[in-house]
Amino acid sequence: MVHKADLVIIGITVGVAFGVLIASLVFFGIRWYKNHANLRRCANDRSVAAIPIRTNGIDTATDFSASLADPVVDKGVDFSPKKHAWWNHHGKDRFPSASGIPRYSYKEIQKATQNFTTILGQGSFGPVYKALMPADGVVAVKVLASDSKQGEKEFHTEVSLLARLHHRNLVNLIGYCVDKGQRMLIYEFMSNGSLANLLYNEEEKALSWDERLQIALDISHGIEYLHDGAVPPVIHRDLKSANILLDHAMRAKVADFGLSKEEVFDGRNSGLKGTYGYIDPMYISTNNYTVKSDIYSFGVILFELITAIHPHQNLIEYVNLAAMSTDGVDEIVDQKIIGTCNPEEVRSLASIAHKCLRKIPKKRPSIVEVSQAILKIRQRRLRKEDTMSVAGEEFSRMATHIEEQQLELTNLSTPDEKLTHLV
Repeated sequence: MVHKADLVIIGITVGVAFGVLIASLVFFGIRWYKNHANLRRCANDRSVAAIPIRTNGIDTATDFSASLADPVVDKGVDFSPKKHAWWNHHGKDRFPSASGIPRYSYKEIQKATQNFTTILGQGSFGPVYKALMPADGVVAVKVLASDSKQGEKEFHTEVSLLARLHHRNLVNLIGYCVDKGQRMLIYEFMSNGSLANLLYNEEEKALSWDERLQIALDISHGIEYLHDGAVPPVIHRDLKSANILLDHAMRAKVADFGLSKEEVFDGRNSGLKGTYGYIDPMYISTNNYTVKSDIYSFGVILFELITAIHPHQNLIEYVNLAAMSTDGVDEIVDQKIIGTCNPEEVRSLASIAHKCLRKIPKKRPSIVEVSQAILKIRQRRLRKEDTMSVAGEEFSRMATHIEEQQLELTNLSTPDEKLTHLV
């Protein structure tokens, strides 16, 4: 027979065991819920975190852009005025946005531009004005058309992208304005304007061959940063002479990133983007834009530098005709630099440009190869200049030495001449 005391002990033991089991289930349930919530929070954090880059020399920084299919901004920055109270803030004080780019009010921009009086140019998405900002000095203000859907997308993409892209050969975005229905971008002021203006405006001073070669090298460095310095790589998608700006020292910088994309393809049709004359023919037929499509556009720009013929003036037809002979490019060189440029250097740059325009994208060189090839042209020139300089110095020393010897001979012969005269 089981005693009452034993039954009580068994009951207590079973109760305790059951209680421990319930407590364990509750504990692990709570722990699982917290871990699951933490994972979701981390996933959300990763979606807005800056993506690291791999080191690629000087002036590299974090990089991010919209996906290939949709030109949307970083998910961590919502540009919709309906969702954020601060977006409709019209206060006088500027403050950093979630993207890290300072935001200005309409009144600040209106005052800086003197009520939008000094216009620098007119782009596809609106006018560009000269402005004087208290903290940043002279800047350029690009005003986007409020009724342009593409302009709105470009605005979103450019702010999110240039908040993370920084290089000496990319135009720097200083700030932006979203106020009173206006969308404005504030850039560093590039006093020498666009490459297109310098090449095709008769009133402008002609670019020297040395300046053109340096511009080509600067552009290649900017593209190299986009293709190889940023992770994931960034495809510009609208490289053209009008989007290459020059500063006071004639150093070239790549601008206008509204159509830029990461090198990611999700199978969705993004639509044909770019400018006629610069678009890769393979992209037109496949709708697949890659870094090699940027290389094609850069090849067109190189021929613009050589010939000063605009793509809309049948540049490629002239190039194809010139390619029929070894030195055919000599026939289409810009008349303004004939006699002042080195024909060998011109042919070397034309050879690089031809490789960039190859029909099959895989056969086109990478931007690193292009950049190195252009650099070699400049290095050969510098070596020649150094050799000529050394030779000139040596000749000068020899001439001086001969003059000294002649002077000594003259001094030695002078007493004899006097003696002869006395006799």
